[in-house]
Amino acid sequence: RRGQTVKKRLSPDSLGARLYKNRHFYVLMLPFFLIFFVFTVWPVLMTIGLSFTSYNVFEAPKFVGWDNYINLFVNDDVFGIAMKNTWVFALITGPLGFFLSLFFAWIINEMPRGVREMMTLIFYAPAIVGANYTIWLIIFDGDIYGYLNSLLLNLHLIREPILWLKDPDYMLVSVVVVQLWASLGTSFLTMRAGFNTVDRSLLEAGLVDGIRNRWQELWHITLPAISPHLVFSAVLAITASFGTEVVATALTGFPSTGYATHTLMHHMKDFGFIRFQRGYACAIAVLLFVMSISVNKVAQHLVKKVGK
Repeated sequence: RRGQTVKKRLSPDSLGARLYKNRHFYVLMLPFFLIFFVFTVWPVLMTIGLSFTSYNVFEAPKFVGWDNYINLFVNDDVFGIAMKNTWVFALITGPLGFFLSLFFAWIINEMPRGVREMMTLIFYAPAIVGANYTIWLIIFDGDIYGYLNSLLLNLHLIREPILWLKDPDYMLVSVVVVQLWASLGTSFLTMRAGFNTVDRSLLEAGLVDGIRNRWQELWHITLPAISPHLVFSAVLAITASFGTEVVATALTGFPSTGYATHTLMHHMKDFGFIRFQRGYACAIAVLLFVMSISVNKVAQHLVKKVGK
C-alpha cells in the first residue's frame, strides 16, 4: 500500500518518480558510490579544504585563506623550478609518449600474428618491470664503462665521460628519455586492444569507397573507430607525465642536483612528508590537479576531433 501511495503522489515524469522506479539499480550501485566517495571524492575535497589552512599534522588546522597559494607564486623560488620542469615533462613525454604508443601499436598490428604477440610483449615490458631502472643506471653511468659514454667515446663524439645523472645540463634529458620508455606500457596496450576491435567490414567498405593505402585507411577508418581507446590513452599519458616523480627520484635522487629534475610531485612530497607543512603541500596538490584536469580536457577535445 505504501508503494502505491508513493506512486500516486509522484507524477510519472518527475525526478522523484524516476528515482523510485529505478531504486533497485541505485541500491546495487550504492557500494561502488560509497567506495568512490570515501577514497576519491572525499580526499579531493579534504585536500582543497586543507590547502587554505596551516596544518602540520600535530596541531589542528588553522585557516590562512589564500596565503599558501600566494607564497607559492611569490616567495617560493623552488616552486618556479618545479613548475617549469613539470611542464617540460608534460609537454614532451605526454604527447610524444601518446604518438609513439599509437605508432608502434599500428606498426605491430600490421605484422604477422606470431610476431605481433611477441612484439606486444616486448613493448609492454616497461609496465611489467615497473620501477626496475637498473639497466638505465648502467646506460647513463657517468664513467667510461657506462654504455652511452662508451659508445660516444668510441665514436669520438665526446672527449671525456659525461655525468648524465649528476650534471644539471643533462639530467632532465636523461629522465625524459627513461620516462618515455616507461610510458609506452599501458597506453600502447590500450591502443593495441583498440586496433583489434576495428570491424573488418568497415575496412572492406573503405576499399569500395576509394581507400587506396594504409595511411588513408588509418586516418579515415581506424582512428575514428578506436577514438574511445585514443581518449583513454591520452588521459593515461597526460596523467603519467604530470605525475612524474618515481623515475626522476630513481635516477637522479631526491633532491636532485640543482633541482634539475625537481617536479611539483617532488615539491609536494618535500613539504608534505619531510617538512610536515601539509596545508602548503595540499595547495601544491590542488594546482597539480587543476593543471592535469585542464590539459586532459584539451587533449580529449583534440582527440575526439580527430576521431570524427
